[in-house]
Amino acid sequence: MNNKKVRLFIFSVILIVGLLFYFLGRTHGKEQQIRIAAKKTHTGNSIMVEKVIIEEDNAEPKKIALTFDDGPHPYYTEQLLDGLKERDVKATFFVTGEHAELHPDIIGRMSEEGHLIGNHTYSHIQLSSRNRDEFKNQIIKTNEIINEITGKEVLYIRPPYGTWDKKFETELNMFPVLWTLDPLDWSSSNASRITDKVVSKADENDIILMHDYYESTVTAALNIVDKLQKEGYEFVTVDEILFD
Repeated sequence: MNNKKVRLFIFSVILIVGLLFYFLGRTHGKEQQIRIAAKKTHTGNSIMVEKVIIEEDNAEPKKIALTFDDGPHPYYTEQLLDGLKERDVKATFFVTGEHAELHPDIIGRMSEEGHLIGNHTYSHIQLSSRNRDEFKNQIIKTNEIINEITGKEVLYIRPPYGTWDKKFETELNMFPVLWTLDPLDWSSSNASRITDKVVSKADENDIILMHDYYESTVTAALNIVDKLQKEGYEFVTVDEILFD
């Protein structure tokens, strides 16, 4: 067999081996692409095979949720909604009843643009052993306000300061949503610092706590979206994190 036939035979084997590696390498959501390169050695016409494995990650995007408390603010929430719409991002807003009453147009826009709206009591009251009835009445009142604006049932609540009574879950048919990542955005006007706190600690299925009542928070939130999207994160509403 002459050298030309030998090389043709070797290249045929290389091709077959490459195809086998390609199909065997498609496992666990990742596709391994096999590139086979052939080159001459420095000693004659023998062929050396160089196999280069390139991993292409076809895994599902990592889900993460942005949530905003205390609003809506008449100016900053509108800015935030504009930025989220530009980025095709959905968020969750836990609104107070008193602010929802003042700005029903913003609540309506949140709903129309696909954001999830939750309850944050009427006046940001913290539950205690002495005010249980008042706390419950504030939740009911805020649900009614949101429902009247959006026509949608309110199922989720973020209790101020995280104080909650599990009995309310059956009494009111509501689910409490806390958080896994809190950059304390309310305590800083430095948007870059807030951004770095979140981006450096963010992980899949995190629920990020922020407040749409500050200009720095709006800037930071949109920067967070831009940075984490580049890292493969998909921003979703909290129900997709909790029940997907």
